[in-house]
Amino acid sequence: MSGRRLGAIVRLELLQRVRSVAWYVLLGVFAVLLLAVTGLTLLAVPAGSGTTGGAVYSIIVYFVLLLVVLVSPTFSGNAINGDRDAATLAPVQVTLATTGEIVLGKLVAAWITGLAFLAVAVPFVVIATIAGGVSVGTFFVSLLVLVVEIGVVAAIGVGLSGILARPLFSVAVTYLVVAALVVGTVIAFGLGTAAIRTEVETRSRYLEPVTQTLPTIPEECMTAAPGQTEPLPECMMPEEMPEPEYVCGPWTVSTHIMVRPDAVWWTLTPNPFVILADATPPSYDNGYPTDLFTNIRVAVRSAQLPPESAQDYDGCAQAEGQQYPTSEERIAGTTPSWFVGLAVQLLLAGLLLWRAWVRTDTPSRRLPPGTRIA
Repeated sequence: MSGRRLGAIVRLELLQRVRSVAWYVLLGVFAVLLLAVTGLTLLAVPAGSGTTGGAVYSIIVYFVLLLVVLVSPTFSGNAINGDRDAATLAPVQVTLATTGEIVLGKLVAAWITGLAFLAVAVPFVVIATIAGGVSVGTFFVSLLVLVVEIGVVAAIGVGLSGILARPLFSVAVTYLVVAALVVGTVIAFGLGTAAIRTEVETRSRYLEPVTQTLPTIPEECMTAAPGQTEPLPECMMPEEMPEPEYVCGPWTVSTHIMVRPDAVWWTLTPNPFVILADATPPSYDNGYPTDLFTNIRVAVRSAQLPPESAQDYDGCAQAEGQQYPTSEERIAGTTPSWFVGLAVQLLLAGLLLWRAWVRTDTPSRRLPPGTRIA
């Protein structure tokens, strides 16, 4: 593989995009949307709450990720079959450029195209960082994850553009694959959680009031004597009423059905938003999340915990000040999953690129009917 030939293919791809007016229009719309979201987020999140910076930062970074996964398939989903349809792929194939250089060059060009949108978003991310409450580790890790996710989406689009013959169809399928990673994983998790259930036994007891005897009023107090203006001493109610007393009631046993998210939590691992949340360093305030990253991290990690087969609820102990574990303590023993999800994404992208290389290689043994060669 020649770096010079690879650079020539990347430069050719980028020049074709830069010359398009639509490219600059999309960048402008992207910047306007980020400006609006940044301003609205700063107004919506209460200032001085101690978590303003983290909340604003996580919302903006998630919005950038959402826009990138929506825009990237447009530039990568027709990278190979679009050139074939326009009869510009064959002249490149008859040069010294190999099939691997062509596929890799189009991948790098699509990746750089997506990174251009990230470059537009960097000033807004820096504004959110300056707002306070965001660590340097969170800043760099989240940007690194964004860069990798842009590359993954670009690889999926380029791979499908080499596998499928029609540009419009490959772009649509790229959007479907991205939607499956973003939305489909959440739907699979929800349906799997609802389908897998288990029976749990619960023992509980509560405080019950003790029956108390209230002071009785003598009969002569019911009617006032003629000329009597002040109540008799025995007719006056005591100044202090007795405090109500409670005792612990008996233990009761009941059974109920609980869902099992711990059996299907792994379906969320390839989700780009879950990967970003799980890879970013958490931020807590007194053991509770302070940004959107940590909230999603806690939700996904909590799904790993299986329900107890027998649960006890002691209302008496709770009344005495029973302490419950914080979110930070609850997920302390759970397992990170971002590297598993990222490995699944990279494996999918790698398989698609390999298949695209096989379909683009020349001479080709078989092409779909109607495929244009030159």
